[in-house]
Amino acid sequence: MICSGLIICTFLLVRCIDKEAKHSKEISSQNYEQFSGSVKCANCHKNIYESHIHTAHYLTTRPALAEYIKGNFEPGKNRFAYDPFMEVFMERRDSGFYQVGYYQGVERIAKRFDLVVGSGSKGQTYITRSQNRLYQLPVGYFTAANKWANSPQFPTHPVIFNRPITSRCLECHSTFAQKIPGSRPETEEFNSQIIYGVDCEKCHGPGNRHVEYQTRNPGEAKAMYIINPATFSRQQNLDLCGLCHGGRLQKTRPSFEFIAGAKLSDYFVMDSVAPDPEKIDVHGNQLGLLRSSKCFQMSQTMTCTTCHKPHENERGKIALFSQRCSTCHNAEQGSTCKMSASLGAVINQNCIDCHMPLKASKSITELLPGDSKPTAALIRSHLIGIYPDETLKYKGKSHKFN
Repeated sequence: MICSGLIICTFLLVRCIDKEAKHSKEISSQNYEQFSGSVKCANCHKNIYESHIHTAHYLTTRPALAEYIKGNFEPGKNRFAYDPFMEVFMERRDSGFYQVGYYQGVERIAKRFDLVVGSGSKGQTYITRSQNRLYQLPVGYFTAANKWANSPQFPTHPVIFNRPITSRCLECHSTFAQKIPGSRPETEEFNSQIIYGVDCEKCHGPGNRHVEYQTRNPGEAKAMYIINPATFSRQQNLDLCGLCHGGRLQKTRPSFEFIAGAKLSDYFVMDSVAPDPEKIDVHGNQLGLLRSSKCFQMSQTMTCTTCHKPHENERGKIALFSQRCSTCHNAEQGSTCKMSASLGAVINQNCIDCHMPLKASKSITELLPGDSKPTAALIRSHLIGIYPDETLKYKGKSHKFN
């Protein structure tokens, strides 16, 4: 839930032209100087830091460097044609990487990659800076096809290079971005002070005061001036993850005001009516799907971190997640899979494909070169349940190995 969310992460960028911003014209009380940056965290928490930098959370925004951009810039592999006349080429120039629009072979517009959004596990989208404003570029990257693609839900005629990026977009894809006071909600402006990724201080709060205190008092065993999510109640844990994995929330206070441990309802209008799980997209509202699951409803303690360890990159480790299922679903508790007898021990290696199958996202769909219809990204559903068709598919696969 945390990983998948994080990981691709383009739904909020696609649809986060923040209609609610008019209700929160004031600027967040947090400021850049309150943050230390995760490199300083590494001085005392080296192992956690070195593990965390490989997670989709950490990589959900990075500067536009070659090591982070997944798409290919080689001639013949760097082109997206919208029609016989309009093409966008991804080019490496002296001052960086660019998306360059050509009409009938003549360059008409060139915009630099300035931010990379998305770890690349599913895909990436890219942001350019024009003065103090941020805009999403038209061409993204779709991992499943290993190709450049039209960014999700972008128009193809005309091709635009100026879809605005708002503070609500950045709130879920970065730890902090400094908005310039006085900028209009519909065209927000940001200075260059940004803390990339969902980093240490997103979940532990701004850490500069903590670092200063612990540096002056190296013998102090108690962590001062920092938030420890391990002490949170169930609701505090859910609210923290729900900030970015709770669907399209209508904010009532400025972005980046929310701090781990706070009540999400103090910052957003919360829907009091349980959503129809059939209408929740598999990306963007993993918490809504989880809440609709029998596993969640029958538990007094289950949260996102029951299954996900946010400091570690566990993507794709099906057997590991299945082991976590077995902490509740086992013979001792009288809750075992009905297929255990027929499939044997192999069932213990994969609960996930049957009960949390990959589903096509309605929001993350990318148009590939030459296609007339977009291709949907496959995202792990967090509506834990029984899916007969998926069970039959898995049963067929399993018999091949017996």
